[in-house]
Amino acid sequence: MSSNDGIRKTLIVAFSLCIVCSVIVSAAVVMLKPVQEVNKTLDRKRNILAAAGLLVEGQSIDEQFKHVRTRVVDLTTGKFADDAVNIDKYDQRKAAKDPEQSEALAPEQDVAKISRREQYALVYIVQDPQGDLEKIILPIRGYGLWSTLHGFIALESDGNTVAGLGFYEHGETPGLGGEVDNPRWKSIWPGKQVYRDGEVEIGLIKGAVDPSAAAAPWEIDGLAGATLTSVGITNLVHFWLGQDGFEPFLNNLRAGEA
Repeated sequence: MSSNDGIRKTLIVAFSLCIVCSVIVSAAVVMLKPVQEVNKTLDRKRNILAAAGLLVEGQSIDEQFKHVRTRVVDLTTGKFADDAVNIDKYDQRKAAKDPEQSEALAPEQDVAKISRREQYALVYIVQDPQGDLEKIILPIRGYGLWSTLHGFIALESDGNTVAGLGFYEHGETPGLGGEVDNPRWKSIWPGKQVYRDGEVEIGLIKGAVDPSAAAAPWEIDGLAGATLTSVGITNLVHFWLGQDGFEPFLNNLRAGEA
């Protein structure tokens, strides 16, 4: 057998092995995609419940989520627009990058550093057994020090009192900006107020809040050693609860006009 025959056979075997491996990997991706989508949906529901303080460990996520209704809000009008998009298929992140489904923000608007704001947003409404509004859970995002933080903020039925907050994705520094995941810090948020004299007032301060201070209801302990992450969180909350975010919707909801 010539050396050329040996090389040819080696290349044929290697090529065949690559084809077989590619087929196996492709088949696995296709077969696992439905499972991945289910897990992704469950994880999102879990984070929504957790942000509102409604998550009960050990119980079915789907069962707990039956008390939560997903709605579509037109961020321009501040009104419900459930027929505007397919709730089950709508990808808010993709919409924010699509010029046909979003609008560019002017520098003075873009305090959260997100560049574009989608026209439609998914919100989550929690009702009591009588059908009365209990909580509103809103998606939020914005840039910190190293990354865009993605999360949810939950408000009580008055649209002003914070029920909870949580970030499910970020790349902030562990032990510093990463303390946004610390349960102790997240426990500070419930009961805080968002608006003061019609303006978004809530925000992180440097150091710990003095409970006796007049501004204490609107203040959150800053993240030690993470000034830029703290500023970023204040900015993203101000954006999403402000005029260019969900403030028109919350005003309509309070007035019964959503």
